[in-house]
Amino acid sequence: MALKQLDNRTARAIFMDRHALAETPSGGSKGTDLLDLIQRLGFVQLDSINTVARAHDMILFSRRPSYRSGNLKRLYERDRALFEHWTHDAAVIPMEYYAHWHLRFRRDADLLRSQWKNWRRDGFEQQFETVLNHIRDHGPVSSSDVGKDEKKGSGGWWDWHPSKTALEYLWRSGALTVVGREGFQKRYDLTERVIETHLCPGQLICDAEATVDWLCNAALDRLGFATSGELAAFWDTVSAAEAKTWCAQGLQSGALEEVEVACVDGRLRKLFARPDLTDGLSDLPAPTGRIRVLSPFDPMLRDRNRAERLFGFHYRIEVFVPEPKRTYGYYVFPLLEGDKLIGRIDMKAHRDEGILRVKALWPEHAIRWSDARTRRLDSELDRVRRFAGLDTVEFAKDWLKEPK
Repeated sequence: MALKQLDNRTARAIFMDRHALAETPSGGSKGTDLLDLIQRLGFVQLDSINTVARAHDMILFSRRPSYRSGNLKRLYERDRALFEHWTHDAAVIPMEYYAHWHLRFRRDADLLRSQWKNWRRDGFEQQFETVLNHIRDHGPVSSSDVGKDEKKGSGGWWDWHPSKTALEYLWRSGALTVVGREGFQKRYDLTERVIETHLCPGQLICDAEATVDWLCNAALDRLGFATSGELAAFWDTVSAAEAKTWCAQGLQSGALEEVEVACVDGRLRKLFARPDLTDGLSDLPAPTGRIRVLSPFDPMLRDRNRAERLFGFHYRIEVFVPEPKRTYGYYVFPLLEGDKLIGRIDMKAHRDEGILRVKALWPEHAIRWSDARTRRLDSELDRVRRFAGLDTVEFAKDWLKEPK
């Protein structure tokens, strides 16, 4: 029997809808409204770079224009509706999902203990009890509050002293919980003082099979269609072998089916989906025509290869690329219009002057940059300016570049 096929435009519509980018940006951005959005996305990646605004704030602002950074801070630190841990990177995750992180705690405990003996500072395991006792006696701490007499190596920001390494290990393995950040520095407390007792490690029995099932289901809910490898990578807890087995079992039970999804170049790719994937396609919102600035870490772009296959958009962040070797710039923001990624913009907030400076914009090859597009861009940059607390937008001379 021939497999169900999705044309590229339909595939993009489904994918964007799952990532809350199809509808016109609007809606509540505080409390339960904000939590609902984060649950829809699954998690929001945290990142320290603040060229215009931090990545997590840009991700939420691009979907809810009334959003401000204090809204996430209150939801996380005051309301305890979110917890911070690791997916493919540091992220805030709905507290409702905490029970499913016990498998991650256990796997990180085993993995990091072996990895960090060589990669991190020697002796971090000997600091576990000291760090835990210090927090028990003095309350939440940051890395600057412990290990004050320990020597930090010269290997850069990643060369932690033993007590800092112990803090990170105890957090990643579940004994500690991050309760917030000051600036961008994490503050750690004992998990038993933050998380409901019945959910704490040691109290809740970790059912690996049930967790894998939940994680794969939750990943597919947010991707719409995927390979087993993409399901494994979504939360980065499930192994490739576990995801492959889960998909095989889903096919056998009828919970999943294989579909062929058209890439932007017309190639068909065989992926897993639920049988009802195409139900209700007529109800999907038509993509908004307004231009939106996306974070380089937006969920839509997290899987760079997937973004290239579906949208024809090749994106690599160049933060760690030496300036002379950069193709575009240090921190370049993708631009979304309708269901197309139309270009990328190099801009920076100069907060001491109250100016958002646009250095350059490169349209994609198939995009003709019209006066109407410039007006739509001006409207979006004015929204970003206000979000970043700036007064004006300035464009460099010859800011509009030829496609590369």
